[in-house]
Amino acid sequence: MTHVLSRQPAAVLEDGRGIEAVTLSSPEGVRARILTLGATLQSLHAPDRSGRSSDLVLGFSSPLDYLVNRPNFGVTVGRYANRIAGARFTLDGRVHELTANDGPHALHGGQKGLGRALWTLVAATSGASAAARLSYLSPAGEDGFPGELMVEVTYELRDRELSIRHRARCSAPTVVNLTNHSYFNLAGTEAWGNVYAHTLMLPAEEFLPVDASLIPTGELRAVGGTAFDFRVEKPIGRHIRCGSERQILLGRGYDHSWVIDRTPVAVPRLVARLSHEPSGRVLEVLSTQPAVQVYTGNFLDGSLMGKDGLAYRQGDGVAFEPQMFPDTPNRPEFGSARLDPGTLYSHDMLLRLSVRAA
Repeated sequence: MTHVLSRQPAAVLEDGRGIEAVTLSSPEGVRARILTLGATLQSLHAPDRSGRSSDLVLGFSSPLDYLVNRPNFGVTVGRYANRIAGARFTLDGRVHELTANDGPHALHGGQKGLGRALWTLVAATSGASAAARLSYLSPAGEDGFPGELMVEVTYELRDRELSIRHRARCSAPTVVNLTNHSYFNLAGTEAWGNVYAHTLMLPAEEFLPVDASLIPTGELRAVGGTAFDFRVEKPIGRHIRCGSERQILLGRGYDHSWVIDRTPVAVPRLVARLSHEPSGRVLEVLSTQPAVQVYTGNFLDGSLMGKDGLAYRQGDGVAFEPQMFPDTPNRPEFGSARLDPGTLYSHDMLLRLSVRAA
């Protein structure tokens, strides 16, 4: 059956450049809307076990709201996803100073980041699948990162699976860590509330403890016997208010990386499974990256009005951010996020939707 793609003007920036929206639709009733601003997944509709469709991701109705608000709903984050301590790193003996935007640290690429850039839609196809490929040239020195970086992100919808493929090439040695930053709530907008009753499975034996500013300490800690053990599916909220767990207090909930593997792999494998029993919806997240940051919307405080007039509050969504370990450029024991000219950066992730019978 045919997958459908449509394109629409979405908004106009102050400088006159237009933001475009691309909608990918499948015969299975899944629909994804992507903005060229930030290569953003603005909405993701899918049916429940009764066939009723709803939007499953947090975000804004107006594309321009993505410019002024910082939760990074659905955007492509980089050049370096997550935190770089002190907003600096050393590469080949040279210290690179980044734009700090999280206290003294750089978060998700710094003050601008890829999520506030206007990308170009370079290809759009439909048929056996529907796909949109977007590109952005990040100039040398943007947010302090060395070298030009040519980035491409391809969204492809096939039946109930939305793949997000990240590619990048550079003109000089640099560091790269790209991911999507969607917040999910499988109840959908008709039954919105926090995600604490959603059940979560993470196939991880270890996680990365953090300090008071959410920078990894360098330890890889076993999840066994802690609030961070999701090897067997359990409600997100079971231990999210566990005051005896210092890591929960530091993150105001979960805002940590779980170790799936020590190095990237060639073929995406499962990094998280989220389930919502009342609707029957199940989301599986697959990735080629070695870690997944899980963030339970701890800093949402009701001050932002999202889609459908909803005021987003703490815990209203959970983000899964497959990536390299946070602060890897300053932690050689975590591996390497280095990219050299002539080498292709690659991160493939997959959002797989299904429905459980009652």
